[in-house]
Amino acid sequence: MNFPPGVLLVEKPVGPTSHDVVAHVRKAAGTKKVGHAGTLDPFASGLLILLVGQATRLSEYILGLDKVYQATALLGIETSTDDPEGEVVRRDPGWTRLTAGHVESTLTGFRGTYLQVPPVYSSKKVGGVAAHRRVRRGEALEMKPEEVRIHEIRLLDYSPPEVHFRVACSSGTYIRALGRDLGRALGVGAHLSALMRAAVGDFKLEAANPLSSLCDREAILEQLLSPSDALAHLPSLDVDSADGRRIRHGQAVPLGGADLPEDEPIRILLDGELLAVGFRKGDDLRPRKVLIHD
Repeated sequence: MNFPPGVLLVEKPVGPTSHDVVAHVRKAAGTKKVGHAGTLDPFASGLLILLVGQATRLSEYILGLDKVYQATALLGIETSTDDPEGEVVRRDPGWTRLTAGHVESTLTGFRGTYLQVPPVYSSKKVGGVAAHRRVRRGEALEMKPEEVRIHEIRLLDYSPPEVHFRVACSSGTYIRALGRDLGRALGVGAHLSALMRAAVGDFKLEAANPLSSLCDREAILEQLLSPSDALAHLPSLDVDSADGRRIRHGQAVPLGGADLPEDEPIRILLDGELLAVGFRKGDDLRPRKVLIHD
């Protein structure tokens, strides 16, 4: 039996990998069509967005959303992975001389755009292969810095040597790398010892389901968000049944004067359901991904 398309908000605990969570939901739902829209490391917890059924084709429209995290950086110890799972590569007791004011001003100094070097132990593709795979097979990698944006960052608490902070950032920002860079900016080194994802776009952790509650098909069906609701952040166009048939067959339809952007994906709705995601081309709307078929 096919599983209806939808999006599932899961509260990932510390310990399992994101793939472990996907495997759990696949088994409980009785379908192999389960994917994710952005992983969390095993040591991290918080909001994990899963896509079920044909909604697995929508991940690219969620992956690029801004993120909000709460994190803890442990000063004085730098690791090979920038998290608790790596080998210690540096120790520096200089954190004992740092004041809360200096830590806070250094932390908030990351606000705005900065060039960030991704961790070598990451899923970042280098030559088409995840960096962590290349490192683990003995290759020496030099990661290229990438521009990321820190929208907001604030100190929640400073309990030496721990720095607890909250950050809102662009997609593609590595909070492990941010913790590492904070330690280096302070001159003592650091690694990220705890991480919790609080939000992805308008999706909030408070609305997520504990993994233990997603025990069978019915439990998952009850919590499934519709594809239309999941992509509510996109501009949209409602079509009638005649245009809907054209969209289903990959044909463009006229915009009819609708004011829609040319550089953004657009929800195409039929009777309130997501029929497809498309793009504007001149005065026409062209389908890119069709979800509902005859």
